[in-house]
Amino acid sequence: MNHHGASRLSAMWRGLGYLLGSLSTAAVALFVLPVLVVPAVARSWASWHRRRADRLLLSPRSGPVRVGTWRVLGWLCTWIATSLVFGIVVVLCAGNTVTTAITVPLWWAFPAGTRAGGFAAGVPLSGWGTALTLGTVQVVIFAALSYWLAPRLARLHARICVALLSLSAAERLAERVETLTETRAGAMNAHGAELRRIERDLHDGTQARLVAIAMRLGVARESLGEDPEMVDRLLREAHENTEEAMVELRAVIRTIYPPILADRGLAGALAALGTRSAIDTRLDIGDLGTVPAAVEAVAYFTIAEALTNAAKHSRATRTTVRVARVGDRLSIEVTDDGVGGVDETLGTGIAGIRHRVLALDGTVGIHSPSGGPTMITVSLLCGS
Repeated sequence: MNHHGASRLSAMWRGLGYLLGSLSTAAVALFVLPVLVVPAVARSWASWHRRRADRLLLSPRSGPVRVGTWRVLGWLCTWIATSLVFGIVVVLCAGNTVTTAITVPLWWAFPAGTRAGGFAAGVPLSGWGTALTLGTVQVVIFAALSYWLAPRLARLHARICVALLSLSAAERLAERVETLTETRAGAMNAHGAELRRIERDLHDGTQARLVAIAMRLGVARESLGEDPEMVDRLLREAHENTEEAMVELRAVIRTIYPPILADRGLAGALAALGTRSAIDTRLDIGDLGTVPAAVEAVAYFTIAEALTNAAKHSRATRTTVRVARVGDRLSIEVTDDGVGGVDETLGTGIAGIRHRVLALDGTVGIHSPSGGPTMITVSLLCGS
């Protein structure tokens, strides 16, 4: 059998398995229907069957069903009906194939005139000639029907399931608007908190140091001709405070827009991050083209936070950072070989990454099973 034939045969078996599974669960659903109409149960039941349909259609795995309750209940009625009809059809085809293949060679062992052994293709069997001829014809016909119908009915059933449980274009737009509204509100709150932090840092740190410097210089000026040693001490302290104030100012500036981005660009800044990382870091940076400053900053802070998390929380020994430009989007992937089990509620910095990325209408994916590895994927719109 060539590859195409083997693929078709595999599709038939997968279709049979899918439809027989649907038929079985639909039969069970009829007996527990009062339970399935409970919205939470119906939604969970629908999500499970949506995943079955996705697997059959080789589609990316979808998350929980997000359509409204009435849509789910409408799907439930349609699903039960199509599962019973399609399932019974393939049971008749496949069942007749198997039954005929087994019973026709043994027609002589059954009482004369019974359905079990006395008929093939609707014709009474009177000898081996009619048994083998008509039996073979019946097996071939029902096998061919199973071979042709099973994958097609299964895909049709799966497509109906996916269509009924998928958001419409208007619903996707409404959901997108709601998500953007929430992320913009979160970004505004985060922006306000960041401004208050910067103001506090400047007021409590840098401004206080500048006031102290001015006071020391004032006292030193008044004491120029009276106490040279005190003037020397005051000038030395003012100089030290000036250097400390400059360090604090640079730290504040780095939290707004790292100067290294302006100096070296995103690729150079990430190379410096990798060099400073506490664990072995491998960088794979493609041709990024021109990236907007806001996107550069978010990408830089995202990777910096991910590397910090890997070193502090995951007990990783090695990380890999991949950054590439794919069309009008910047794709980021940070993988470490740590223990996994990332939990955003524990304040590991993932929530901060998510807020930064969503504020630019980006996407964040976290894959971190217990035992590792941890993979953080980010996609940012950066223009064409």
